[in-house]
Amino acid sequence: MDMEKGQEIAASDVEKGPEQHAIDVGHIEHGDGKGEDIEKERVAVAEEVQKKKSRRVAALDAFRGLTIVLMILVDDGGGAYERIDHSPWNGCTLADFVMPFFLFIVGVAIAFALKRVPNISAAVKKITLRTLKMLFWGLLLQGGYSHAPDDLVYGVDMKKIRWCGILQRIALVYFFVALIEVFTTKVRPTVVRSGPYAIFDAYRWQWLGGFIAFVIYIVTTFSLYVPDWSFVYHNDGDVNDGKQFTVQCGVRASLGQACNAVGYIDRQVWGINHLYTQPVWIRSKDCTFSSPNMGPLRADAPAWCLAPFEPEGLLSSISSILSGTIGIHYGHVLIHFKTHKERLKHWLLMGFSLLVLGILLHFTNAIPINKQLYSFSYVCFTGGAAGIVLSAFYLLIDVWGLRTPFLFLEWIGMNAMLVFVLGAQGILAAFVNGWYYESPDNSLVHWIVKHVFVNVWHSQRLGTLLYVIFCEIVFWGVAAGVLHKLGIYWKL
Repeated sequence: MDMEKGQEIAASDVEKGPEQHAIDVGHIEHGDGKGEDIEKERVAVAEEVQKKKSRRVAALDAFRGLTIVLMILVDDGGGAYERIDHSPWNGCTLADFVMPFFLFIVGVAIAFALKRVPNISAAVKKITLRTLKMLFWGLLLQGGYSHAPDDLVYGVDMKKIRWCGILQRIALVYFFVALIEVFTTKVRPTVVRSGPYAIFDAYRWQWLGGFIAFVIYIVTTFSLYVPDWSFVYHNDGDVNDGKQFTVQCGVRASLGQACNAVGYIDRQVWGINHLYTQPVWIRSKDCTFSSPNMGPLRADAPAWCLAPFEPEGLLSSISSILSGTIGIHYGHVLIHFKTHKERLKHWLLMGFSLLVLGILLHFTNAIPINKQLYSFSYVCFTGGAAGIVLSAFYLLIDVWGLRTPFLFLEWIGMNAMLVFVLGAQGILAAFVNGWYYESPDNSLVHWIVKHVFVNVWHSQRLGTLLYVIFCEIVFWGVAAGVLHKLGIYWKL
C-alpha cells in the first residue's frame, strides 16, 4: 500500500472546490458558440487542478524526516550525551519521542492511503503483505542477525533471537489501525457535519479500537499478579557472567522496574532469553551512582539491574496502538476540514489537551510518564507533542510557504525506510567499515571520527556529536535529496 501516494491524492482532494465544477461547466457549455475560448479555459483549469493533485502535504514528509533524524541523533549521539538517550525509567527525554512520533505519522498516513477502499479484500491483502515485510526487516535488523555497524559479522543463535523491535511494533500498530479503517469504510462519512465532536463521532470505530487497546493495557497492568522470577546473566568477561539471580515480586499493579506486568508477560510469551539484554534501566539511580549516565554498578544494586527487559514488548505494543489512533485522527482532520484555520485550531487544541493530561498524570503520580512501559500518560504526552510539532510544520511549510529550510527533512521523510535501514541501523556504515587496513578499527569511518572530529575538537563527546550531525544527518539529507531528484524511493 503506497501511503505516500495516498497522501498526495487525499491532500489535493480536500482542497478541491470550484475548479472541478468549472471543468464540468466548461464541458457543458462547449457547444454554445464559444468553442475555442471555452476549450482554452477548460484546459487551463484542468492544468491547475492537476497541479493541486500532485502537491504533497510537505509537513508530513518533514515530520517523518524529523523522526528519522532524531533517531539517528539519539542512537549514535546518545552514547556521548546520555541525557538525550532514553530515560532510565520514569520521565521523558529526546530519545523517548522517537517511537510515538513514528506511530503517530504512520496513523496519519493510513488515513490518506485508505481514504478510498474500492476493494476490501485487496486492501486487506496489501495491509497483511506490508505488515509481513515490516516484521521481516525488523527481525533481520534488530533480532540479532545484523551486528552493524561495529561488528563485521552476521548471524544469530535462534535460542537468543530477539522477537520484538521497532519495526515489529510499527507493523502491529499499522496492521491493527489499518484494518479498522478498511473494515469501516462503508460506515465512514464522505462529509463530516459541523460541531466540535462531529469528527470523533464520524470515526467512532477507530476510537473504539483505541479504547479497547487502552482497556486491555490498563486492566492487565493493574490486575495481573507478578510472581518471583529468576534469570541467568550472560556477559563474557563480566564477574557476574553465568550467575543466576532471583527477583522478589509477588505483587500486583507495580509500575517499578522489577515487578511490572509488561515485563512479566514478555517473559511468559517470548521467553527470557529472547528479550533485550541491555535495558536502559541500568542507568537508573538504583543501579549506579552515575545516573542518568552509565557508570559502575552499585555494590547494593538490586538483581534486576542486570536482567533483560523488552522495551518493545507485547503489552506495551498494545498500548502503543493509541499513538497510531491519535495519528489517524489528525489525518482525518486534514482530509475533512477545509481551511488551514480549522485544521490548526483542532490540532493544537487536541495537542495541548493531551500534553497537559500527560503532565498531570505524571506529576500527580497517578500514572508516571514511562516509555519502557508505554504508559497512558506517555501516550498522551508524546501524542500531544507530536500533534503540536505537526501543527508547527504545517503552519511554517504549507501555510506560510517556508519550505526551503525544511527541504532536507522532506527529502529524508520521502525515503524514510531507506534512511532508517542504511543510516539509523548502520548498514551503510558497516559496509564502509568492512573495507579496513590491517585492523577492523582502521577503516574510513573510524579514521574520520578520530582525525576529523575527536582530535580536532580534543573531545570524544563533542567529536562524536559533530560526526553524527555532519557525517550522518547532513549526509543522509543530501543523499535523500539526490535520490528525490532522481525519483528513487524505497517503499515497503
